[in-house]
Amino acid sequence: MNTGRRLSLSVVLLSLAATVAAQADRADEFIKAEMQRQKIPGLSLVVLKNGQVVKSAGYGWASTKLKIAATPETVYKIASASKQFIAAGVMLLAQDGRLGVDDLVSKYLEGTPATWSRITIRHLLTHTSGLVREAPGFDPSKVQPDAAVIKTAYPLPLRFAPGEKWEYSNTGYFALAEIIRTVSGRPWSEYLRDRVFMPAGMRATRTTVSITSEKVPNMAQGYVDNNAHRDAPFWPAIRPSGAFLSTVLDLAKWDAALYTNDILTESTRRQMWTPVTLNDGTTYNYGFGWMFTRVKGHRLVHHSGGMPGFRSDIARFLDEGLTVIVLMNLDDVDIEPIVNGLAGVYLPARVLASPRHRAVPMRAK
Repeated sequence: MNTGRRLSLSVVLLSLAATVAAQADRADEFIKAEMQRQKIPGLSLVVLKNGQVVKSAGYGWASTKLKIAATPETVYKIASASKQFIAAGVMLLAQDGRLGVDDLVSKYLEGTPATWSRITIRHLLTHTSGLVREAPGFDPSKVQPDAAVIKTAYPLPLRFAPGEKWEYSNTGYFALAEIIRTVSGRPWSEYLRDRVFMPAGMRATRTTVSITSEKVPNMAQGYVDNNAHRDAPFWPAIRPSGAFLSTVLDLAKWDAALYTNDILTESTRRQMWTPVTLNDGTTYNYGFGWMFTRVKGHRLVHHSGGMPGFRSDIARFLDEGLTVIVLMNLDDVDIEPIVNGLAGVYLPARVLASPRHRAVPMRAK
């Protein structure tokens, strides 16, 4: 390489380094301002480009009382962002030929009532089953088998005919987890550990029940009340609809895996990211454990989550190969402007201010 070319390459590299540094500074300033505005105690984030981390950071406190700083290694409850993993487990069984997404649920669940006779696995994945949002038997303070919780919904009438409309249902994801257990012959948590988390290198991701059975390193304290930051109520019961603890760095590994066929094939990912078609032929912007829309013409696939003490969002701008993952330890947070604003730092030519479909957070009873 001649001297002129070496100088040109050096200029390009220096320019790129300056751009990355400027973006990092703007991201820090933006996040700190949002945390102050919304009184968020702790927040961790990662930004990826085509599966490669370009920014990871923690801000504020994982524990305000103990003065433990939030970092990219801080563990949070990810709430309903967990649904993509339950969906992935179902689709792995479909890839293996062990079930079909259009199979009837009654094929796999014992004793389903006549009202459930037309509900398919696809209906459960897409929240179009007509099942109630929460099974009446779910109690966050009571540890019990998923099957027992699901059966408490059996006597209830469906809210609508399967496939007629979209309505968020955590009960449906309890049923999906039970189907994974039934078909795989193993606890769904172990199946997902071995088929999703370990292959992706996600060593910090585990079920929320881990908090009661072991000491979870780097676990954030969840808070309610923006002004007082009171400790969030503790839920010992695991719920498949919001089952997991994770870190932004672990979720970054998941994002990288979604660019490959190592876990989910391209055909499977395409199915998961296709809008559900309702009975009348219209579509709704939910696939299999993922929500999606277009922001100024650019495709966004995401899922957020919320439960006492925690908020999360995994947002993938598909056309640009940009992913923004944000986890925090406060539940009363407007997370959408944080995700869109952070994305705007790394997509400076686009103003991501258009409203997008919000995930429906899990709520305390």
